[in-house]
Amino acid sequence: MHIEVLVEDQSGGKMLEGIFKKILDNTHTIKIHPYKGIGRIKAGLQDPKEARNQTLLHNLDMMLRAYGKAFRDYGGTYNAAVIVVCDLDDKSQAAFEQELLAIVNACDPKPDPHICVAIEEGESWLLGDIPAIQLAYPKAKAAVLNAYVNDSICGTWERLADAIHPGGHQALSRQGWQAVGAEKSKWAERITPHMAIMTNRSTSFCRFRDTVRELVEQAHSPACGEVGELQKAT
Repeated sequence: MHIEVLVEDQSGGKMLEGIFKKILDNTHTIKIHPYKGIGRIKAGLQDPKEARNQTLLHNLDMMLRAYGKAFRDYGGTYNAAVIVVCDLDDKSQAAFEQELLAIVNACDPKPDPHICVAIEEGESWLLGDIPAIQLAYPKAKAAVLNAYVNDSICGTWERLADAIHPGGHQALSRQGWQAVGAEKSKWAERITPHMAIMTNRSTSFCRFRDTVRELVEQAHSPACGEVGELQKAT
């Protein structure tokens, strides 16, 4: 099976690279496309000629329609799906899901799309495995990690920074957003090799994991050439 993954930033892409290595074997292929932020959903369909805005949601309708056409043209025997991974941040979960589903339902043709929302941010998936963080960062502050409530809206990356970065999130923030993004990528690269995907305590991570595992199981089913229904993992 082949999986195309759309994710909102470079650090999210690094995290997913490590996670997919633990879920998929080498009989499956994957391509991860990191964007430059989550952006906003446009009113109406995206014009393919408008390429300056390189954020995920701004380009989502265009990308899904392109995948739908490409997968259709490959024929029914081509087994592929698209996974969209984005952060909830401080948005309403129900309203955000409806906005994303509206984009999917407007696509014709549509690929086999799966929407996975990290609650609150991608770092919540790392914080769902505290032992992995402690293996990657032996000096991590246990009190900060243990006080974290999984998938809570609490400033997730800041909480992780307070546990493992010298001076915490305030010191890191003073270096600017480019430094924050670079540091997030380092966290992902160091922590994901230690993650135990079956015992992760983040509910949104577990739904993402189970979505990928279900796709793999479907790929080995007799109907693997058929396009499945939309599955949400939020």
